[in-house]
Amino acid sequence: MPTHVPARASIRLVAALAIACQANAASAQLSLFQTEVQAKQHCPNDTVVWADFQKRVYYTAGQRLYAQGRTGTFVCRNEARRSGYRRSVLGRR
Repeated sequence: MPTHVPARASIRLVAALAIACQANAASAQLSLFQTEVQAKQHCPNDTVVWADFQKRVYYTAGQRLYAQGRTGTFVCRNEARRSGYRRSVLGRR
């Protein structure tokens, strides 16, 4: 059994894995809420965050851009993470 994988095959494998990961992240659903209270009712055991759709990041309470901007909404942190959002480091010390 050969242990060497040709370069072309490994590139194809990496590309296929990347596409599969993107499809999996895109398939995760976010529950969107207009108010923080609605989000807290939906996910009482999770942290409510502000998700920015354009930047694909989320902000926690206390950060400067929390609940700011027209391109975001309140979501549950675990749902945001499963959907591929990352935590913003702005305003964190």
